[in-house]
Amino acid sequence: MKKYQIVEISENYNHAGTKATQDIAEVADVLKYERILIRMNTTKRTKLAKVQRQIGYRKDWAECLKRVEENSVILLQHPFHYPQLTREKTLTELKEKKHVKFISLIHDVEELRAFRYNDYYKGEFEFMLRIADVLIVHNAVMKQFFIERGVSEEKIVTLEIFDYLQKGSVINIPKFEKAITVAGNLDTEKCGYVGQLGELSGVSVKLYGMNYDKKMDQCENVQYFGSFPSDEIPGKLTSGFGLVWDGASIDGCVGQSGQYLRYNNPHKLSLYLSSGLPVIIWKEAAEADFVEKQGVGICVDSLKELSAKFEMLDENAYNKYAESVRELSEKLRTGQFGKYAILSAEDILKL
Repeated sequence: MKKYQIVEISENYNHAGTKATQDIAEVADVLKYERILIRMNTTKRTKLAKVQRQIGYRKDWAECLKRVEENSVILLQHPFHYPQLTREKTLTELKEKKHVKFISLIHDVEELRAFRYNDYYKGEFEFMLRIADVLIVHNAVMKQFFIERGVSEEKIVTLEIFDYLQKGSVINIPKFEKAITVAGNLDTEKCGYVGQLGELSGVSVKLYGMNYDKKMDQCENVQYFGSFPSDEIPGKLTSGFGLVWDGASIDGCVGQSGQYLRYNNPHKLSLYLSSGLPVIIWKEAAEADFVEKQGVGICVDSLKELSAKFEMLDENAYNKYAESVRELSEKLRTGQFGKYAILSAEDILKL
């Protein structure tokens, strides 16, 4: 039986979207999933460019229909973020006429993320539910969401955590420091809690990423180190804890983006752990259970608890967390979670 994966690539043709989608594609490569490319040949917003994009999509999906053999399996990564001419028609035809089976790996559920949920994403989600033979979802909480939407438990695989592939075998040995690191979007309008980190007493804060607010230069406990590509940032994270938090407040993950942590596997968690850093995570996050079971960090209701937590933390306790992270890091860096999830999906399909 032939195995394929649909890989969307941007106009420079050298990468498959985000770090998370790239990593899944690379893991699937190892498992002998042949790539079928769907190319965005231009990102321009003119009317002509939109027409050119759709013509390109139609051509690539036609090639897909022609190329895929009968009784094959195709790995899809959801959601598809843009309308593509003939995509749904082609996938339906593959299922009905060529008897293709689909494994759908979910990166985001826009209904749960809420802030950009619209008719397009509603339709994309409902089509995925119709076509998927197996779903790979983030964790047990998200699995329950899909069961409540009518998906059979027997066709759901949980990923547990996203991998974060890194080249080379050297894993950082982090330095004990009563500090937290935030790596990602630092926009204080979208991530309100970031603008409040200066209020934390007894806690040093290290910031990496885009959209840094220079007003935070006035905060004595905050340092900004710049923005780095996804393959360089792991080498910069060398001490303290990585912070897995979102939303409008340091006093709990409130707001739409904060509440999404109740369901998703934040890619930021994978970045920190693959880089060797223990983590601080919101106690009500879906991944808090994973962090506790693995012994790789501290769960809190509010970041205001950190002062007291750090007061009680000594180097031996920190190193115990770091050692647990070290064992987990190797799995994340080599794609073991994605590999196991895809192989589990294959077992369900009896490949």
